[in-house]
Amino acid sequence: MATDLDGTALRTDGTVSPRTVAAFTKVEASGATLVFVTGRPPRWMSGVAGAVRHHGLAICANGALIYDLHTEEIVESHLISAEVLEEVVAQLRANVPELAFSVEYEGGFAHESDFPLGGWDSKAVGGLNVGMTTPTSQTLISRPCAKLLALHPHMDPDRLQATVDDLVGHLVTSTHSSGRSLIEMSAHGVTKATALAVLADRHEINPSQVVAFGDMPNDLPMLAWAGTSYAVANAHPKVLAAVDHVTAANNDDGVALVLEKLYR
Repeated sequence: MATDLDGTALRTDGTVSPRTVAAFTKVEASGATLVFVTGRPPRWMSGVAGAVRHHGLAICANGALIYDLHTEEIVESHLISAEVLEEVVAQLRANVPELAFSVEYEGGFAHESDFPLGGWDSKAVGGLNVGMTTPTSQTLISRPCAKLLALHPHMDPDRLQATVDDLVGHLVTSTHSSGRSLIEMSAHGVTKATALAVLADRHEINPSQVVAFGDMPNDLPMLAWAGTSYAVANAHPKVLAAVDHVTAANNDDGVALVLEKLYR
């Protein structure tokens, strides 16, 4: 069983409901494999790890990082190289001048001074502000990263992703998941589905045996790969159109409702 977190298994306030925790426990008690598949970086996983008693693995940063919830350590990485990072930022800055950038590393994040931080990162300590001293900040792109983020002040997210794909789709794989005009880029070919497929193969699990849940475009590759796919009722229209089934919204424990039936 594989599920996205924010907007899917978690409530809108970012918490895991007691009912959902109990449903996850039933999955594990049945002997099935439970995998969280999220756009979150590992540094945002402590609360989730605690709620599920530090069991299992998480696929983080849209497939770029595999995170052991027991040890709270990254066990596998698929990064964007510094050379590709530099080229992508240069191409996007030249063609979409209003973009602001931030990056997720394996052990932290950095952002430009005009990149407005979201709720989680605005409270975080240790984010490196690299300023705007050069056309492509050398600090920002000086080392490989798990995820490059590009934020536009007002462009529609779907239109912005199409623009990014046209410009640098041969270098990175893009998606979006937050509702903001925020594009998330991973190394070329890296998605939630590619990471989940590797984990499934290691456990000798076929795609037909996998039930997956999601709500946003970054979940689409995973939902297409899984044998059975569910969207929560609050999902993006593209997700609702792509899945086999629709369950209740995240705030109504939609994932738990399905798991309670599957794992009695």
